[in-house]
Amino acid sequence: IRCWSNIPFLTVPLSRAHGKSFAHRSELKHAKRIVVKLGSAVVTRGDECGLALGRLASIVEQVSMLQNQGREMMIVTSGAVAFGKQRLRHEILLSQSVRQALHSGQSQLKDMAIPVLEARACAAAGQSGLMALYEAMFTQYSICAAQILVTNLDFHDEQKRRNLNGTLHELLRMNIVPIINTNDAVVPPPEPNSDLQGVNVISVKDNDSLAARLAVEMKTDLLIVLSDVEGLFDSPPGSDDAKLIDIFYPGDQQSVTFGTKSRVGMGGMEAKVKAALWALQGGTSVVIANGTHPKISGHVITDIVEGKKVGTFFSEVKPAGPTVEQQAEMARAGGRTLAALQPEQRAEVIYRLADLLTDQREEILLANKKDLEEAENKGRLALPLLKRLSLSTSKLNSLAIGLRQIAASSQDSVGRVIRRTRIAKALELEQVTVPIGVLLVIFESRPDCLPQVSALAIASGNGLLLKGGKEAAHSNQILHHLTQEALSIHGVKDAVQLVNTREEVEDLCRLDKLIDLIIPRGSSQLVRNIQKAAKGIPVMGHSEGICHVFVDTDASVEKVTRIIRDSKCEYPAACNALETLLIHRDLLRTPLFDQIIDMLRVEQVRIHAGPKFASYLTFSPSEVKSLRTEYGDLECCIEVVDSVQEAVEHIHKYGSSHTDVIITENEQTAEFFLQHVDSACVFWNASTRFSDGYRFGLGAEVGISTSRIHARGPVGIEGLLTTKWLLRGDNHVVSDFSEHGTMKYLHESLPLPQRNTN
Repeated sequence: IRCWSNIPFLTVPLSRAHGKSFAHRSELKHAKRIVVKLGSAVVTRGDECGLALGRLASIVEQVSMLQNQGREMMIVTSGAVAFGKQRLRHEILLSQSVRQALHSGQSQLKDMAIPVLEARACAAAGQSGLMALYEAMFTQYSICAAQILVTNLDFHDEQKRRNLNGTLHELLRMNIVPIINTNDAVVPPPEPNSDLQGVNVISVKDNDSLAARLAVEMKTDLLIVLSDVEGLFDSPPGSDDAKLIDIFYPGDQQSVTFGTKSRVGMGGMEAKVKAALWALQGGTSVVIANGTHPKISGHVITDIVEGKKVGTFFSEVKPAGPTVEQQAEMARAGGRTLAALQPEQRAEVIYRLADLLTDQREEILLANKKDLEEAENKGRLALPLLKRLSLSTSKLNSLAIGLRQIAASSQDSVGRVIRRTRIAKALELEQVTVPIGVLLVIFESRPDCLPQVSALAIASGNGLLLKGGKEAAHSNQILHHLTQEALSIHGVKDAVQLVNTREEVEDLCRLDKLIDLIIPRGSSQLVRNIQKAAKGIPVMGHSEGICHVFVDTDASVEKVTRIIRDSKCEYPAACNALETLLIHRDLLRTPLFDQIIDMLRVEQVRIHAGPKFASYLTFSPSEVKSLRTEYGDLECCIEVVDSVQEAVEHIHKYGSSHTDVIITENEQTAEFFLQHVDSACVFWNASTRFSDGYRFGLGAEVGISTSRIHARGPVGIEGLLTTKWLLRGDNHVVSDFSEHGTMKYLHESLPLPQRNTN
């Protein structure tokens, strides 16, 4: 037996074997039996008189949803005192006679004092109404609720504990949600000086310990403690340096400073942490989160159960490496040091990485072989993704060449002056290039992406967080090790970090205080998910690569089949591969059209007919389901258009603003197409596959952007830079430039310094 808060606890409660809590958030989705503890700040209104009905309804909806999924839900609730206070105040006001109110005068009526209400009386008046409210709300979801009132004494008597345990198990067996509360009507008087704005709310501290005791007693998988703060902070919330603790481990409480109590209730965060640690020791996982925030309270419980990064998760398993938040901070600090290096030093790092890719070729290919074997054995990757996963000697050689290109072109990227203006005499303004900050690059099945993106981040002086797919874990590990080895020659090893924790992509996208730009590299579904999940962080990329080739009536016979074959068949899984072939109507039933169809058949390309194309055929291929389809395989859509104008309109309606091509010998038609198609890349008589950073001479790319701001098309070093303004003056003040001042604005453009082109 051990004691805590003057209440004896059995370390291993009766009939409960010592369980094991979940080690990671991602495992919480397996929780079957869950206790949700609602603090007074969650249940009550801001004036502490009455219930927050909208918030309570949202909580009931979430609990009902989880209950209907087959989970066993229990609620430990506060609120009886607040509800009772509202009722008793109402009764007191009604009991005042009209004559007395009129006799006192209107001004005195406004100042009429409401007597201090005793908390136990409030609880007695509010318990039935609180339960009636819960019953009405749960009835909307065809769920029955049952009330259980307990006191501390009920846990001292072994028979009472057995009875309570049996009652709860029977309710859960019948699919009933137990609503548990301390019987505040009969508890001992509160401690002195605990009055809060006229009401002694005595349930919070008791309910923290009650929730922990019940969770362990009932062998609960998860205890969710909802309060009015986001979770546990490393210093009092609201202080300048306060940071939310994502995962809290036993023993960490010595490094935490606890702040003041909740706005209502007798407990504080310290009491919640003690209760949480006690429950964790008993085998129950715990999350403390905010149940009052209007933006998240509507889904906070379901988010926690889904394993999302909400609140503070208590775990007994401490990871070997740093948290992702710590990695982001290391990347920022390392990136700033990297940006401060001389351009030649950053180039040396990239040259060193290029050398390591060829020198350590055998080790890299051996790690990649492990990834390929595991993927094939599990059968979880389609053939196109397996091709992306595969590394080869030729791929590594190409990577090394690309990295040397980046190193050579990076000499004058960071700190380059792009504008100089003389504002006034001895007052000069410069606009210079600087790194964006910390980049988060999320990529699937492409380990060759890691050194490419790392080199671009190094050249541009950015810190980098990399999140690769688990299918390429071995390859990514060795490539990251080599990247850090190269960075070490100038002491900036931490600038590039590989996220190896079980961090969900959606959680990474919420780190808006730590990450400045997200760049997804992968499937259209991955990109869409990231764009949806990113909260306050810009996303650079494209969700789809629906690339078009338009064959004009003046197209060259020799060029057509070569360009189409290369665009579709050279690498069909690439985002810059042809997906829709637009044919001018006048080319139907011509030898050129037949050659195109014959070539596609030889290459085993499956053809889908667009609506207009199908109308010209007696026996057509399968009609396309959507003209906005990215096949990513040996498949394409053929559609017919009447003119170059109609081709442009089709591309604007169904394309993804990625890469679009015209094949024609008519220069006027070609220029019309080039000027009017609003895509990131528009080509004339060239394959769509040229839309690539390496082929553009950028050395490599972090991705292809179809966004309308910042960078567009293949994004190299320039796309990873922003600018800042430097103003150099000599005792200048704005008042000198007023109507009667002594200074005048000049705003003269000054010549730029000579760029280093070596």
